[in-house]
Amino acid sequence: MVFLAPLPTFYRIYKKRSTEGFQSVPYLVSLFSCVLWLYYASLKKNVVLLVTINSCGCAIEIIYILMYIIYANKDARWLTIKLFMAMNVGSFALIFCVTNFALHGSLRVKVLGWICVSISVLVFAAPLSIMAQVIRTKSVEFMPFNLSLFLTLSAVMWFGYGAFMRDICIAVPNVLGFALGIVQMVLYGIYRKNNDDKEYAKKEQKALDLVTNVVIELSPKVTITEDDHKVMKKNNNKNDDKKNVRDIESSV
Repeated sequence: MVFLAPLPTFYRIYKKRSTEGFQSVPYLVSLFSCVLWLYYASLKKNVVLLVTINSCGCAIEIIYILMYIIYANKDARWLTIKLFMAMNVGSFALIFCVTNFALHGSLRVKVLGWICVSISVLVFAAPLSIMAQVIRTKSVEFMPFNLSLFLTLSAVMWFGYGAFMRDICIAVPNVLGFALGIVQMVLYGIYRKNNDDKEYAKKEQKALDLVTNVVIELSPKVTITEDDHKVMKKNNNKNDDKKNVRDIESSV
């Protein structure tokens, strides 16, 4: 459900053909996390749930990122591509090489596990920039409530799963995830009214523009004939003659 939570956001992006003020960082970090957890799961036993969920997560996040790149402006598009190459390609290749060739046995699993913990913390911390934007603009327009809610619920469930499996690497980052999720929902509750007021103002302006256009369309259209043009030209010539006479009199 966490991976499907941004669907309304990307439906909005698709409809408007623009990413507006949405950012790609949460989806890039989430994809990076899913790939690392798959690598971690390949070194562990009896972690079918970890494999299936993160495989689905990889597929969904790739679709989100592709959509973002398609509809983003030039600067946002290139920034997203650069971050993807640096983080999801370069960083993963470095981690894979170090853990696969320099470390062995249980040490490899332990080191990779704590790397996954660090990246999972980044997944939960990624919305911090959006939270800062919410506080600055006093608007929750670009912080979807669904994502915050499902991140919080996911953190609770993954913490329970980690505790059940006695895997501290799974349990620990979800404590921070739960805390940040709560903070996001509190911010949403505080600034939601401001967002509702802005939406109402937009709808009111849209309705006003519609009424104005209707009035203009229904107003009678005045057509000027060739005779009217002649009369207007004659009147203008008379006015010019009168003005010239006044100028001569004033000069005398």
